[in-house]
Amino acid sequence: MPYATTKDNVKLYYEEAGSGTPILFSHEFAGDHRNWEPQMRYFARRHRCITYSCRGYKPSDIPADPAAYSYKHWITDAVAVLDHLKIDKVHFVGLSQGGYTAVLLGVHHPNRLLSFTAAGAGSGSELDRVDEFRATFRKTADEFEKLGSEHVVHKTYGLSPQRIAYVVKDPRGFAEFNEMFASHDAKGAANVLRGFQAGRPSLYEFEQDIKKITVPSLIVVGDEDDPCLEPSFFLKKWIATSGLSVFPRTGHVVNQEEPALFNEVVADFISRVEAGRWNARDPRSIRK
Repeated sequence: MPYATTKDNVKLYYEEAGSGTPILFSHEFAGDHRNWEPQMRYFARRHRCITYSCRGYKPSDIPADPAAYSYKHWITDAVAVLDHLKIDKVHFVGLSQGGYTAVLLGVHHPNRLLSFTAAGAGSGSELDRVDEFRATFRKTADEFEKLGSEHVVHKTYGLSPQRIAYVVKDPRGFAEFNEMFASHDAKGAANVLRGFQAGRPSLYEFEQDIKKITVPSLIVVGDEDDPCLEPSFFLKKWIATSGLSVFPRTGHVVNQEEPALFNEVVADFISRVEAGRWNARDPRSIRK
């Protein structure tokens, strides 16, 4: 099995398909490398596509130390995958925690990016709800450890409000998604919740850094993904090189809820970037 090794010696499992300009996909908390299959099959026709499971997700390593799960590890882990594969620059596509990582790669490692797509990014970032979200993440971490992954997925977290749009429109797809989610290691999930989810700063805390991003950027959000709507508008406002796409009647898992639309929007974005036609916003278009 192919693995990339991080600077703290954590092995990350990855898969590849296709050839061409590279795209690296990074999953959400409830996902793993398998959740990008609709994109791997589509984009591999024209691109070298890589998907990987983050630390804490089988078959990647599950570090025992809870301190090994900070948001900073997600940033350096993405770079470690690129280094292992000897990829200089990449189109980075991330969902949720992967979307958060995409933005911070734009801040800290713009030299490694051709572009980034941040989908469903910013859950838990609303400043008046940060403490509430962190408490929920810690409670859910306890449930993973005490009750197991299947209980949490099928009885509590897996049925959170921003996931209902998926079950309504595609019950079969949602059932398949949750079966994969339920197979996650309970201790790994708990560590990710306490370290990354409950420990990361709000995106709003990076406002001054975000304003400096010059990497071509695409923000994608479902209009029924309430926790991510406001942060997505925030990113659009302050990243001059960003575009915003809002999917109607869609929740959090945008790439699987609406795979055809997601693929079309991201493919158009990447094509424009590679043609040199995705520039910073013209100042004349900004309302004074």
